[in-house]
Amino acid sequence: MKQLFFILVSIVIVSQGIAQSEKFTKAMTTSIATFDSAKTADDMLAASAAFERIGDAEKTQWLPYYYASLSQIIYAFMKNDMSQADAYANKADDLLKKADALQPKNSEVSCIKSMIATLHMLVNPQNRWQEYGPVIQTELDNAKKQDPANPRPYFLQGQNLRNTPEQFGGGCTTAKPLLEEALKKYEAYKPESSIAPNWGKGQVEKILATCK
Repeated sequence: MKQLFFILVSIVIVSQGIAQSEKFTKAMTTSIATFDSAKTADDMLAASAAFERIGDAEKTQWLPYYYASLSQIIYAFMKNDMSQADAYANKADDLLKKADALQPKNSEVSCIKSMIATLHMLVNPQNRWQEYGPVIQTELDNAKKQDPANPRPYFLQGQNLRNTPEQFGGGCTTAKPLLEEALKKYEAYKPESSIAPNWGKGQVEKILATCK
């Protein structure tokens, strides 16, 4: 009788775990759809807030905080208000620290660290390059080492070079090989799940189109 009781309790616990997992995946799928379809800065900010709420509710999942930080950074780039860029970057950093604590030494997290440093630098590139330039490159190098199959560090590095003036070592000539490498990796890349990071391929194709 006691053995039967423990079996029934185990079944209930497993069932609850499955239901909770399904609820999390459904919430993430909905928010990722909002993120993917965002057309305005406000849409992207709403996506960030939705991901943050999921993260706060779950507490042990790194992906919601990762997406919340990514959405916050994209929101900042869409707003293009350099007077507020540091505040936006700091908010993104606060969110990413939660993801980093739950999933340390993660390639995707390292990519967002590089994006946060890029946003800080763009407030005043001439005066901030020495501080943030090495951080950007270090985090992209970390991302490549942490997951050699990940196309996003190659995309971000190529994008950064494409946006850097030629007199400072940027432009299509230096960016194109990295973007082409990123595209090759996107073709072979298989996300770990339906809610795992899988963004960037379209942007790479658009940037490469400008380098023909």
